[in-house]
Amino acid sequence: MTLMNDIYIDDYCVGSQSKPLIIAELSGNHSQQLDLALKMVEAAAKAGADAIKLQTYTADSMTLDVRSQGFVIEETDSLWHGESLHALYQKAATPYEWHQQLFDRANELGMLAFSSPFDEQAVEFLDSLNVPCYKIASFELTDLPLIACAASKGKPLIMSTGMASLSEIEQAVATAKSAGCNDIVLLKCTSTYPAQPTNTNLNTIAHLRDAFGCQVGLSDHTAGVGVSVAAVALGATVIEKHFVLDRNAGGVDAAFSLEPQELVLLVNETERAWQAMGQVIYGGTQAEEKSKQYRRSIYVSEDIKAGEALDKSNLRIVRPAFGLAPKHWHSVLHKVAKHDLVKGTPLSWDDLQ
Repeated sequence: MTLMNDIYIDDYCVGSQSKPLIIAELSGNHSQQLDLALKMVEAAAKAGADAIKLQTYTADSMTLDVRSQGFVIEETDSLWHGESLHALYQKAATPYEWHQQLFDRANELGMLAFSSPFDEQAVEFLDSLNVPCYKIASFELTDLPLIACAASKGKPLIMSTGMASLSEIEQAVATAKSAGCNDIVLLKCTSTYPAQPTNTNLNTIAHLRDAFGCQVGLSDHTAGVGVSVAAVALGATVIEKHFVLDRNAGGVDAAFSLEPQELVLLVNETERAWQAMGQVIYGGTQAEEKSKQYRRSIYVSEDIKAGEALDKSNLRIVRPAFGLAPKHWHSVLHKVAKHDLVKGTPLSWDDLQ
């Protein structure tokens, strides 16, 4: 595993020596109700998330208000089949005037708070709010002017790589570095909603880390927490998951979002996975030292008189491990007892003539 430099987002350290940074993505699951959005922030904090993330755009900054070909979602298996892009983004947008209040509430609760800008004006707006970092969404990874603008602000940059070819990621990273940003986190992402574990390809994470020499993570659109836990075991230091208070109550991304109790599970299990990684070690840890006494060894299993031969009738390999090691079994068979031995005696070389 290649060791990368840690990245600091405010006081949060992103790196292999720190527990994974867990980001709760609010997206449009607030259904444009500010009180619901605030409750989501509070629930994310209670669940143990390290950060909340918004999306900063308007329907007009994202697309055109038309229903011509390409501007209506035609895929029949899409959660948003039949919606025009403009109508969908209008429904999902987080009003700009909410941002400061949501960020402040998250900060009060000890969380990081930032957003994904979708155009340069959004970057400038977020910069005015002094966000600690910027997130570039998968679909914007090829928008090099947007990346350059965000990277120029002197803050860390998190970029999702869903659908991107290796050369497209190279261009995005080079653009960010040219604009002055070297604190980059790349997130493996599958841009289907929801995503399936079978098309998540987590083995890409280590390759992504080694290819670009940066911190890596996962933007996870699968159900449950298993994929995220596996990602941590493969080197992910950041996990982003969409969040909702109640899937049954709806929300544009509710179908692939975690509810509060699932977010608690994500926080706990990814930290356990990180703790379990450790280092290459053989011979047992210090914590296992006392357990070694319960290995097997050679014991006297029946009373033996001095001068009597030792054999399978009066010796056994049993727990605990205070006698000779089992590897000496064939060396002690048919030896002669030097003195009387009572049942339960751990056999030693001093007992043999």
